[in-house]
Amino acid sequence: MDRTTEDSAQVAGIVLAAGGGRRLGGRPKALLTHRGRPLVEHAAQALREGGCAPVHIVLGAAAETVRARARLDGYVLVDNPDWEEGMGSSLRAGLGSPAGTGAGAALVALVDQPGIGAGAVARVVAAYRSPSTLAAAAYGGERGHPVLFGADRWADITASAVGDRGARAYLRAHQSAITLVDCSDIARTDDIDTPEDLTLLE
Repeated sequence: MDRTTEDSAQVAGIVLAAGGGRRLGGRPKALLTHRGRPLVEHAAQALREGGCAPVHIVLGAAAETVRARARLDGYVLVDNPDWEEGMGSSLRAGLGSPAGTGAGAALVALVDQPGIGAGAVARVVAAYRSPSTLAAAAYGGERGHPVLFGADRWADITASAVGDRGARAYLRAHQSAITLVDCSDIARTDDIDTPEDLTLLE
């Protein structure tokens, strides 16, 4: 097995899909339809096809409905009962799922960015070098998603992930350690946050 394949197999995928879509009138983002399928299916498939294994999906708002409507066989489903606290709680739940499995890193993606596909995921996965790796996709020189966190960093990230900040504080404090991977030619970073953003879905 060559180094690239060996390293890629050590990167778990995490989809943060627990949000309730407050600015969308309470429509859970995981179930928004894109190209005939729920967004959560697109995000999970992008991570799997991009080289992440296994892929963990953090569910929160309408979790049972998401389980019933979306085809999520073969993925690790993680319930976040504290999803209303914000993205930080989902990140903590997500990083807690592959802990102790031997994964060297976790690549984190957001469910509401359908313009980020397997190509961008694969590029960021390829930046993995060791359990201390910190890497992120970049667009026009600016850091975006997905983000790869080496396992040696999970405890500190989890400790700082509160409210809706997610890993922002940690990433700002460790900016010099981040490997930026340009993905501006193969991905779009549009978020589905408001009713106006729904026009981005197909």
